[in-house]
Amino acid sequence: MNFLKPKSKKILFFILIFGIMPSLLPAQNNTDSLTRTAKKRATKMALMSAVVPGLGQFNNKKYWKLPILYGASGALYYFIKTNNSEFKKFKNALIIKTDQDSLTVDLYDRYTVEDLTVRKDYYRRNRDLSYILASVLYALNIIDAYVDSQLMNFDVSDNLSIRTGGTILDSGGTPTAGFHLTLTFK
Repeated sequence: MNFLKPKSKKILFFILIFGIMPSLLPAQNNTDSLTRTAKKRATKMALMSAVVPGLGQFNNKKYWKLPILYGASGALYYFIKTNNSEFKKFKNALIIKTDQDSLTVDLYDRYTVEDLTVRKDYYRRNRDLSYILASVLYALNIIDAYVDSQLMNFDVSDNLSIRTGGTILDSGGTPTAGFHLTLTFK
């Protein structure tokens, strides 16, 4: 170990301590195996939603999320397709306008080169933004399936309650409107 620098020795020490120590601890109780099972199920739901968007929500019995997911996907598909076709149309018009061939027919002769460039860039930017939003929707679909599966067995019983309301506070003889929050554990 003399070939390692002192800083590298410290890092290696911490890796060994934190890597080996958990395996030397005694086996955990049954709740740990339940947690492991829940994590396995959540990972399975996330993978299912990654392969077929919405499948994790379906298996988690969150059927109301499917129309939202597929509606948003359909809208994004429409925007991607429309913006891409408009982008290609103005890109080709710009190529035709800037070529020096007298035989090509300019369908957009009322537009200048700058006008065509602005329109081409506008539709390209909107198409790219739609692709980004589609990627975000896809990622949220996976995250939602994972979180829903993790929270499926979350205990929300009568032993936990929260109450809110208004109150009147007396601050030095002057009544003041206030807000109170009561959290009760039974």
